[in-house]
Amino acid sequence: MPTKPSKKLITFKNPNPEKDYLIECVTPEFTCLCPVTGQPDFATMEIRYIPDKLCVELKSLKVYLWSYRNEGAYHEAVTNKITDDLVQALHPRWLEVKSIFLVRGGITTTVTCRHGERLSHTLS
Repeated sequence: MPTKPSKKLITFKNPNPEKDYLIECVTPEFTCLCPVTGQPDFATMEIRYIPDKLCVELKSLKVYLWSYRNEGAYHEAVTNKITDDLVQALHPRWLEVKSIFLVRGGITTTVTCRHGERLSHTLS
C-alpha cells in the first residue's frame, strides 16, 4: 500500500451485501489549495455510504484524500469530484460526501453531494 498521495481507491468485497447498513468515514484533516490565492483551505470531510457489492479500503481513502493537498480546487468542484470518484469505484446503493470548510474571509462553506436515493428505514 502506498504511503504517498494517490488517486487510486482500493475496494474490497462487502462482507454483508444482503444488508443495508451505513458506513461513515470522517476526517478533520482534509486540505486543498484555493485556486485563486494558492493558500491552503482546511475542511472536515464526511463520507457516508450504503455499500452494495464493494467497500472502500480506509488507507487508500486516506491517501486519496491526501492527494488533494497540493491541488487548487474550488470547494464545490473538489466535493463533486470526490463524490464522482467514490461512486465510480464503489457503485454504492447510496452515498453522501459533505465538506465543511473552515472560515476563509469570514465565510464558512459546506458543500454536500449525494448519489442515489437514501433508504427510508432505520438508517439516519
